Amino acid sequence: METWFAFSTAKVNWPATQRRVKKALDLARDFIRMGFHPGIEARTTAGWHSTPSTVTNKFRSSTEDAAVRNATIEQERREYVERILAAVNRLSSRERELIWTRWFDGEDRTDIEAYIMLNMTHSSYYRTRSSAFRKLAGGLGMEVYDEEESPA
Repeated sequence: METWFAFSTAKVNWPATQRRVKKALDLARDFIRMGFHPGIEARTTAGWHSTPSTVTNKFRSSTEDAAVRNATIEQERREYVERILAAVNRLSSRERELIWTRWFDGEDRTDIEAYIMLNMTHSSYYRTRSSAFRKLAGGLGMEVYDEEESPA
């Protein structure tokens, strides 16, 4: 088995780590569903500034600023989703099937609906999901570590 996820289990706060991975999967699903972002709109009225204009022959309008920011937002979201999906594709087939069915199948499914669809028992579903979350946390660098107590 490939070891693309390697970390010490002694210091990791697993409940917090699992919450972080779940939020990341939810966010990636939402970005996929949106297919676009609301964007930032340019100002349509002129604004007055007390500072004099510069003589650099550079022209920047609010329309250009909005276009650049919108393109940047879209690119960041696309890269985020690609990173999450690449990590999901590195999971075992059963874990990958679970994650795809629960988060990326195009339907709004609960865990119960997902494990019924996958013909899994409650305990095997959560055991497989936990294993997938641990691998995703390690592969994506999303582990939450407990604070170490220093000896007094």
